[in-house]
Amino acid sequence: MNIAKMMKQAQQMQKKMGQMQEELAEKNFEASVGGGKVTVVANGAGEVSSIKIDPAVVDPDDVEMLEDLVLSGVKQAIAQAKEESAAEMSKLTAGLGLPPGMGF
Repeated sequence: MNIAKMMKQAQQMQKKMGQMQEELAEKNFEASVGGGKVTVVANGAGEVSSIKIDPAVVDPDDVEMLEDLVLSGVKQAIAQAKEESAAEMSKLTAGLGLPPGMGF
């Protein structure tokens, strides 16, 4: 076991991980719900950057439906970002031989 080689590999992986996180933060993930009546955009860091609401779904007598649509859209957009992040992380850590549960 060559400790110096392992340390160098760990540093390279850390650098690649930082680059990957920066790239993901710049990507946008869009979710439309309610037949396209509510659209949410989030970035790869899981931050919501915009919410668009079709005025047709704004009903003062049914605010709960609009709240549900917005919440659903936010959850879906963030889930897409998390899935992409997990897939990219999996590519990065592939072949490292990490024990089960030790992957990122």
